[in-house]
Amino acid sequence: MSNEEIQKNQEKFNHITEADIKYEAEKGLSEDLIRKISAEKDEPEWMLKKRLQAYRHFEKRPMPEWGPDLSDLDFDEITPFMVADAEQSDSWEEVPEEIKDTFDQLGIPEAEKEALAGVGAQYESEVVYQNMKEQWEEKGVIFCDMDKAVQEHEELVKDYFMNKCVPPQDNKFAALHGALWSGGSFVYVPEGVEVEIPVQAYFRMNSKGMGQFEHTLIIAEKNSTVHYIEGCSAPQFTRNNLHSGCVEVFVGEDAHVQYSTVQNWSKNTYNLNTKRAKVQENGTMEWVSGSMGSKVTMLYPSSHLNGEGARANHISIAYAGEDQNIDTGAKVIHNAPNTKSTIESKSISQDNGRTNYRGLVRVSEGASGSKTSIECDALMFDDEATSDTEPYIELKEDDVEVAHEATVGKIGDEEIHYMMSRGIEEEDAKEMIVRGFIEPIAKELPLEYAVELNRLIQLEMEGSLG
Repeated sequence: MSNEEIQKNQEKFNHITEADIKYEAEKGLSEDLIRKISAEKDEPEWMLKKRLQAYRHFEKRPMPEWGPDLSDLDFDEITPFMVADAEQSDSWEEVPEEIKDTFDQLGIPEAEKEALAGVGAQYESEVVYQNMKEQWEEKGVIFCDMDKAVQEHEELVKDYFMNKCVPPQDNKFAALHGALWSGGSFVYVPEGVEVEIPVQAYFRMNSKGMGQFEHTLIIAEKNSTVHYIEGCSAPQFTRNNLHSGCVEVFVGEDAHVQYSTVQNWSKNTYNLNTKRAKVQENGTMEWVSGSMGSKVTMLYPSSHLNGEGARANHISIAYAGEDQNIDTGAKVIHNAPNTKSTIESKSISQDNGRTNYRGLVRVSEGASGSKTSIECDALMFDDEATSDTEPYIELKEDDVEVAHEATVGKIGDEEIHYMMSRGIEEEDAKEMIVRGFIEPIAKELPLEYAVELNRLIQLEMEGSLG
């Protein structure tokens, strides 16, 4: 890829449009603000009550003292709710031109035509476009935004939303999310239905100082299959942005859910998420994550294996360049016999960037016959880069199999010299090494996302190697 092509690829993420805004909340957090958000959405009383309970818990919880430094995150400078002047549509042509231009730049409508069963596009705090192909709707699959789900599938949402998987009291940012959530995706797959091609949601923050709090709820009934993909981006601003989403996944007996993420938040964004799945008997949960952007990321997808024979696979790649702190990992709780988990984590750091794998595997009492395998590999470009591995394994059963392997290393001069002796430029040699390093992760993504992952890393590396 030429320098000109790389620059054009970067421009699609930094592209900013001036869309008309219908409603913009004042900066900062308050109970009055939460009431206004709920009223704006015409929510039922139970949801307002849930929001207020979450906010009170948020106020009581201290900021986390472990992990990356969050001292520059000022909630009083965050605009937590902003709505563009656009009604949600299932026709791309009806989306306002200035908003459509943003998603056109990102290739969303083209991807839908070629490779997706359904697409949702969120701009600031609410979804502006949502569409599901008829062949899946006819089988009873529901794919809509969370605000519509509250109105049209109220009993189902009331039963599952931040009750059985991620309660607001789980952590400070889960509580913040419970108070301010807006937009996101609701996916329901009936028993026995296989959604053979992925559904996708794309989340875009387009304003400085913005906070985005989308909620994703996926319910896959017995013997069903679905692959959900999310993409995230924001242009670069001088004020900090905050992304604090929440994902809840329910994997039924013999069901299979894959959740793939490629995020490229700008380097003024704090990316602080809670993602968790509950997996029943012989169900399979797969998390595939690529974390390229943000100023700070704290992301630890979690799988609770609650039924015998349940499985979880966690695959992640993290990249930290100058002034980035990417703290990622995985949590797996084995709560039933003969459950199995694999964790594969790869990270790349350069300049003064920092990557960290932070993981927890717990085998609970009664989960005999469980197996877990953890592999963490870190690649550093220079002496200023930092990478750490912090695994924690807790075993309350004797009859288990545990394997853990971690490697940390720098790109070797001998490898570079060998490739240069074969006529390959130094920068191209380093890019080839990195592509080989991340290949096991990229191959788990759909083709267009694997290409995007490679492009994003190449963008980050461009101009900083040598």
